[in-house]
Amino acid sequence: MREYVPAGMRGHVNIVPPAIDPLTPKNMALSPEDASFVCGQFGIDVDRPLICQVSRFDPWKDPLGVIDAYRLLKQTLPDVQLALVGSMASDDPEGWDFFNATIAHADGDPDIHILNNFNNVGAIEVNAFQSHADVVVQKSTREGFGLTVSEAIWKAKPFIGGAVGGIPLQVQDGTTGFLVSSTEQCAERALEILADPELGRTLGRRGKEYVRTHFLTPRYLRDYLRIFTELAQS
Repeated sequence: MREYVPAGMRGHVNIVPPAIDPLTPKNMALSPEDASFVCGQFGIDVDRPLICQVSRFDPWKDPLGVIDAYRLLKQTLPDVQLALVGSMASDDPEGWDFFNATIAHADGDPDIHILNNFNNVGAIEVNAFQSHADVVVQKSTREGFGLTVSEAIWKAKPFIGGAVGGIPLQVQDGTTGFLVSSTEQCAERALEILADPELGRTLGRRGKEYVRTHFLTPRYLRDYLRIFTELAQS
């Protein structure tokens, strides 16, 4: 982002956002049947609506706020389920503390599924959860770029994200997804999507096309080729 360029820096600055590889196991096309099968292996009822957030268990990713939004939503849609999926490092005690805090906040709700790589959740499983979900969420309160946003939207699923960091670069609010600033807004937008499946499909299609144009590796390559060309001509 241009606002990250240090004040007083001289010379020409190129702004090159990251990109995702659509051919990796995490992002490759997965059939609905395969996605459903994988989710079913982790206790998800594949015939009921699912909200999913894939991120680290970190206060800035706000999994506790996602649980609170889910509880607000469940008052209107009691069948809804929530999956919080993330990766853990064995040498990160603070991460494990917050993971345990997230489990405590879930308070034994059987419809909240909290999973990580120590539960045999790898790239294919992440792909399956995002591909099967009815709504994908990244309710960050602080964020860098957040490549998990483009990874989720690439599955053509309706997206709700925090209006922070690099998330607004990847989401056109109201067109390719929704940006929110509170737990209540997150629940309201999720209810809006789940109550109107055609809205969800429209957001998903637009979002996937936006990611295809702006956040896949071919665009990343073009940016680098442009920079090299400009340097060679200078």
